[in-house]
Amino acid sequence: MNLQQLRIVRETVRQRFNLTEASNALFTSQSGASKHIRDLEDELGVELFERRGKRILGLTTAGSTLLEIIERILLDVENLKRSAHQLAHQDQGRLAIATTHTQARYSLPPIIARFKEKFPKVNLELHQCGPSEIVALLKSGTVDIGIATEGVNEENSSFVRFPFHYWHHSIVVPDGHALTRTSPLTLEAVADYPIVTYHEGFTGRARIDQAFESAGLVANVVLTALDADVIKTYVELGLGIGIIASLAYHPERDRGLELLSGNDLFPRNTTYLALRRGHFLQAFAYEFLHLCSAELDETTVQRALDAR
Repeated sequence: MNLQQLRIVRETVRQRFNLTEASNALFTSQSGASKHIRDLEDELGVELFERRGKRILGLTTAGSTLLEIIERILLDVENLKRSAHQLAHQDQGRLAIATTHTQARYSLPPIIARFKEKFPKVNLELHQCGPSEIVALLKSGTVDIGIATEGVNEENSSFVRFPFHYWHHSIVVPDGHALTRTSPLTLEAVADYPIVTYHEGFTGRARIDQAFESAGLVANVVLTALDADVIKTYVELGLGIGIIASLAYHPERDRGLELLSGNDLFPRNTTYLALRRGHFLQAFAYEFLHLCSAELDETTVQRALDAR
């Protein structure tokens, strides 16, 4: 048994049982990868994959059980390498973060600036993607930290999460819009106008829909986008009023637009910092988490990672 055999099994699953793609990802031949799998199955005495001829269809029951152990072994090997690197290079390395556009654009810049000032030799990778991809990157160990409102907020025994910040949705309208003179602002008044807001599954969109549904209203959503900058652009063009995360509005940058508080209209949202259990974190990763939340120090984070 060797690590290459385990890597080939893991990669075959990641590539949806396409052995050609798995071989390419690991820079080996398909015939070599197939032989590695067969040799491992012979040594273990069980078949890991269901097959039709030479084609791999999926995992056997034994394969599904052993895959968890294989993932754990390979994670430990990767952690061993990271631990050795940290001992040799305390203030340098790689920190990979997966987050949404909203967090990357509006919440993280001052934190990243302070982090880079303190750790100039750390290569910081910022992956901007949707919630489901953030979860996938965390599970695969591609990133160290995930930051999102959706996806990571669901119960998952593989992850530990910490609140990053709380926020509300608000209404953005052109200067002088009729809603600026509506007091108090109500969902009924908002529902009278065409709405530009986030795609489903992004930046708390589900909670916007829930608010209208709970009030017995149907929101006239005419355009959706992934980020607030696009939403504000189309509000400026007169396509409708916008519903955005309040942190995405800045009076100086967004001249010509006005933000109307939605604190009484929409429920509070929580953005989380998420970590994968068993994933090794270098010392500077704990410092990044501490910059995100003063309540998070290495002891607190490690205790949560170790808890079950």
